[in-house]
Amino acid sequence: MPQKGVKGIAQNRKARHDYFVEESYEAGLELRGTEVKSMRMGRCNLKDSFAQVDRNGELFVHGMHISPYEQGNIFNTDPLRPKKLLMHKSEIRKLQQQVMQKGLTLIPLSVYLKDGRMKLELGLCRGKKLYDKRDDMAKKDAQRDIERHMRDRQRD
Repeated sequence: MPQKGVKGIAQNRKARHDYFVEESYEAGLELRGTEVKSMRMGRCNLKDSFAQVDRNGELFVHGMHISPYEQGNIFNTDPLRPKKLLMHKSEIRKLQQQVMQKGLTLIPLSVYLKDGRMKLELGLCRGKKLYDKRDDMAKKDAQRDIERHMRDRQRD
């Protein structure tokens, strides 16, 4: 259920298929003006993106594609440039330690507009094996079949 003042921009559906999401965090995005305008129009792709902590202890998202804004001309930036994520220093340190020790990955799950500010939902994820993906698909198919039979039964 969306909260008041929250508008979804983009989701990374592939992330939930390829990874187990252990925890999720909210981070602010440091963007340029034309990037914000383009994102408000929904022109953002998170498909192959990931987040990483650099040497200075700052968190960046790589591979997040924001299409250039049509009216932006000279003010448009590189669509794939690394974008800085805004989180508290203590949270960044905690995430960095978990990524280093437990072998987890930081994956962007969704981007949304919250009270006029762009936010990114960041997931601390563990990779799925092929058999895990098959199990998930089998469970979804079984659930879909159950719902279909229940719906058909109600009609009769």
